[in-house]
Parts: sequence; C-alpha cells; structure tokens
Amino acid sequence: MTAASFAQILLLLGTTALVVAVFQWLRVPSSLAYLVVGVLLGPHTGGPVIENPEIHGAAEFGIVFLMFTIGLNLSLPQVHALRHLVLGLGTGQVVLTTLVVGAAAFAFGLSPEAAFVVGAVFAQSSTAIIGKQLAEQGEEYSRHGRLAVAMSVFQDVTAVPLIVVVPVLAVPSLRVLGESLAWALAKAVLAFVLVFFAGRWLLRPLFHAVASRRSAELFTLTVLLVSLGAGGLTYQLGLSVAFGAFLVGMMLGETEFRHQVESTIRPFRDVLLGLFFVSIGMLFDPSLMEGTWQWALGGAFVLLAAKTVLVAVLVRATGIDLATAWRVGLLVAVGGEFGFALLAIALDAGVISQLTGQIVLMAVLLSMITAPFLIRYNRVLVEGWFRPPPGEEGALSAGPGVAGSPHDHVIICGYGRIGQNIGRFLEEERIPYVALDLDPQRVKEARIACEPVYYGDSSERDMLEAVGIGKARLVVVSHEDLAAAHKVLHHAAALRPGLPVMVRTRDESHVEELRRAGAAEVVPETLEAGLMIASQALLLLNVPLSRVARRIREQRLNRYLLLREFFRGDETFSDDVQSQDGDRLRAVPLPPGCRVAGCTLAELALENVVVTALVRHGVRELAPAPETRLAEGDAVVLFGAVSDLDKAERRLLG
Repeated sequence: MTAASFAQILLLLGTTALVVAVFQWLRVPSSLAYLVVGVLLGPHTGGPVIENPEIHGAAEFGIVFLMFTIGLNLSLPQVHALRHLVLGLGTGQVVLTTLVVGAAAFAFGLSPEAAFVVGAVFAQSSTAIIGKQLAEQGEEYSRHGRLAVAMSVFQDVTAVPLIVVVPVLAVPSLRVLGESLAWALAKAVLAFVLVFFAGRWLLRPLFHAVASRRSAELFTLTVLLVSLGAGGLTYQLGLSVAFGAFLVGMMLGETEFRHQVESTIRPFRDVLLGLFFVSIGMLFDPSLMEGTWQWALGGAFVLLAAKTVLVAVLVRATGIDLATAWRVGLLVAVGGEFGFALLAIALDAGVISQLTGQIVLMAVLLSMITAPFLIRYNRVLVEGWFRPPPGEEGALSAGPGVAGSPHDHVIICGYGRIGQNIGRFLEEERIPYVALDLDPQRVKEARIACEPVYYGDSSERDMLEAVGIGKARLVVVSHEDLAAAHKVLHHAAALRPGLPVMVRTRDESHVEELRRAGAAEVVPETLEAGLMIASQALLLLNVPLSRVARRIREQRLNRYLLLREFFRGDETFSDDVQSQDGDRLRAVPLPPGCRVAGCTLAELALENVVVTALVRHGVRELAPAPETRLAEGDAVVLFGAVSDLDKAERRLLG
C-alpha cells in the first residue's frame, strides 16, 4: 500500500465517522450520512477526492452481505407462512409501481428499458428507515406499522429477480432480449436448485461440525466462505454474486445457527454496506443538476404520491379500514436502499444514461430525506380525513407481522439442566421463550424436539439483539460463566434499560457483585436451584403466586420429573457436573421406513421411560396420549435413565 492510498483511507474513515456522528445526533438515518460522504469525497465536488479502486471493489460486497442477511430473515417456511396477505401486498406494490412509474417515464421519452429501471428503482422502500422511525415513536406493533414493515421486507425479496433481469436489458434487439431474459431466469432456477439441495444436505452438518470446535474465528471464516462461495457459484452461471448470497442465506435461515450467523456477518455487512452507499454518493454530479433539479423534485413527488396511493388501494382491497390503508401508504412511500443498488447495476450495464441516473438518484434521495417526517406525522396527515379505529394505536396483536420476530418473550442464556427446567415451566404457562447455547449437540437435540433453541453466544451484543432483547420481558442467565454473565448484564443495560435480568451463580460469593452489575435477582445454586429459578422467573412474569406454589408442589410430588429432565448434549462442553449421571431427555426422530410407523405408543410398551412430547410437522405435543399413532418423520422425546433410553431408541428404530 502506498502512502497516498493510506492517506485516502484515513481521510475516508475520518470523514465518515464525523458525518455519521452528526447525522446520528440529528436522528437522521446513517445511510444518508454515507451518501453525503460520497458526495463530499466524490470526483464531482470540490475538495479531496477518493480514487482508491480497492475501496470501490470492497464496496460491491456491501450489497452481497445485505442480500445474505435478508435471506437469513426470510427462510422458506417464513415466506410460505406469509404468502397470502403480506407477500401479495409486497409483490403487488412493486409490480404496480414499476408499471405505473415506468409508463410515465416512457411517456416522457425514456426507452422501455430505462423506463422499467426507473419504475423498479422507485418501487423499493427502505426497511431500515421505516422500522427505525416506527420503533422510535412506539408504533412498530401497531396495525399500520407491522403491515408497512412486512411489505417493505417482502419488497426486498422482489429485488432478487430484478437483480437478475436488469443487467440483461442492455441487449440491442427485442428477440435477443427475450432470449437473454429466458436464459437468465433459467440459470436463476438452476442456481436455486443447486443451492437448495446443497444447503439441505451440507450446510447443517458443516456448521454443526464447525460449532463443535467452539472457535469463533473458524465460525466466522466458515460464514464468509459459505456466503461468498454461493455468490461465486451464481457468478459462474452469469448471475450476480448477491443472488447467490441471498439463496444461501435462505437455507441457513432454516437452521439453529441463524442468529449466530447473522451476528457474525453484521460487522462486515455494516462496514461494507456503508462503503457501498459512499460509492453511490460519488455518482452524484451537482453540475448536471443545474437544469434538471426540477425533474428530480418532480420525480420525488411522483415516487411519494404514486406509492402512497397504490399501497393504500391495495391494502384497502384486502378489507382493512381506509384510515389504516392510507397510513400504510405513507409509511411505504419512502425510497429504499435497494433502489440505489438497482440503479448502480443499471448504470454499470449501460441500461440507463448518466443524466437520467442523476435525476433518479436525487429523486430517491429527496424521498428518503422526507421519509422521517412522513412517518412521524402519518397519523396527523391522515386523521384530518379519516378517523382511526378505536383502540388500534399500539395494539400488539393487530395485523400480521414479520415471521420469526419474537416479542414479550423470555431469553434464556444457556440451555443446560437449569435452562431447560425454566423452559419447561415457561412452556406450561404458555409464555414464549428463546434459548441460546454453545453446545451444538444439545441444540441439535432440542431442535429435533421443536424447542426454540439456537446456537449462539449470549454474551455478544448482536446475538441479544438478534433474539429480540428490545422486545423481551425477561432475561435469565442460567449458565455458570461469571464473565459472560457480566457481559450479558452490560449489554442488557445498554440495549434495554430496566429489563429484569436473573442470574444463576454457583455460590453466594458473587451475589452482591452481580447485583451491583444490574441483576434484578441473583439465585445461588442449591439442591433446589432449578425449582427456585423457575419459580422466581414465573413471579417476575406476573404469574399468580398461588399458581406458582401449586406448580412447585406438583413437581415435588412427581419427584421433580420436569426439574431433572435435560438433553445430555456433548459432555465435552457440559457446564453441569451432575449432568453426567441420572435421568435425561433424548429426542428420537423416526426415519422413513421405520417399523413402528402406524403403531400406538401403548403398543410399543416402552419400559422405564416416559414419552414427554411428540413433534409432528413442526408442532410439539406435550404428554401425548397412549393411543397416539406414530408416523414417519415424527420425533419422540423420551425421559429416563441412559440404559433404558438406549433400549427404547432401539425399539423405536427397529
């Protein structure tokens, strides 16, 4: 690296840190700060210019990791669950906006290809701006807020085929264009099939083997290898690297490693995505705006007005009241980051001219500047014409949300013997919870039993954010790692001040230390540690005292059956001395062709073990009846001594 290159990197970092700090102080989205940095350091404005080609090359990976993260949060089961209302609204808005705006652009003299790009760019909305602004004003769980966020997320999905289509629009003839599009879509389907089957067969075993090494460095390298490797596969097929990253993200989103993968990739994504926005800002040429600023202003107006009206009409057509429909329209009207990505791809491919690109860039930028004000005052703007439904504001249950985003739940840090005890009590009280553990074998068995357990380090700030600490009711630290407990307390205080955190400790020597660190309750482990932690957790969750006492009495009468159940996991990573002996849980999946398919539990006559749960098609049934018939693909959760479990497993597997 030369001295000049090093000086340019320092200039870029210093300017970016200063501008981002100012924008955060003003509560303006950071993406706009990066765009401003690009304008300031670009070749079209006075002052210093960043011309390091390595920086521009690294910036291209920002969109790759953004697509990878979106794939993580949109696994196939989640897309299938929301396929009717939200997926229809999201894709419908993109299609209609692209057609309406594209037709208007074509009428003003743009070529069909350029008009299509303008429509597609205008159709995108910023999930980051919408979600952040709604959270700041407490409307993220309102009906209009949840619909808007869900629609913007599914717009990101529709950007995937656009990434495939836009680069081939520069071909000279209509016939060649049709052939190119058909060939590109065929290669996209081939890439999906390859990544889908590779993901189903290879990704889970690969990450399970990597996680068993308990090396954060190896895990990070594997995440980078998988995301960029999938991108390389689609690149070899003539598609974008971002498309491959999105596909492999969707596959990983179905695994128990999803949250840890997202936490690992986030620093790379944030830095590289910031560089991407800087590179977009460098495209802005103020000299070209002298005679075209009115077109940019008109474009911003068309973007906001068209999307507001179209979204309101679509939402109203689903039967939702008119006031909510207009509020959703105002929220989704904002331009989005993916619009910049599509614009950059179109400019590189020569589909759109530099002048048109400048106008479109400025129009989207103006809409993003206006967005925080539209979102903040969406109620004021609408209630003059429509009266909101009574009690709608802030309702937690109103409207569909984004799948996989927990709220009002408990976070259990560590899913050993104590953590599972707490989970059993919470499940009986129908209180949702999410557990994190670093033992891949234990997580694997818990996932077979359909329990909400993920592989992840709970002492990491990003992991706590990924499992929804901002919406949680309680955090329980059930492991014995004192240093990790202090980190959890520190991050919880920073991310969610006032959130109660319970901590387990081996003895009383660290009680006061942990309380001073912010723990709401510290429970030293005794002979009834599992019982005490579970009862305290229920009391903190406002379960009536009489019901808690009854639960505890029942467990004592049943010889602490639930309190002694645990998945053995990998003994190498066990944090419980007692976990090496005694009774335990075991999840036994029934493979295709097993002999016991069609038999009832009573007919099996399993000796000295208890069937505590049965998982079928992802649904967990506690204490199944003896007349329940087994089927291929079921997972039977057994409780008993190791020798008895071995006999029962051999009986189930024939």
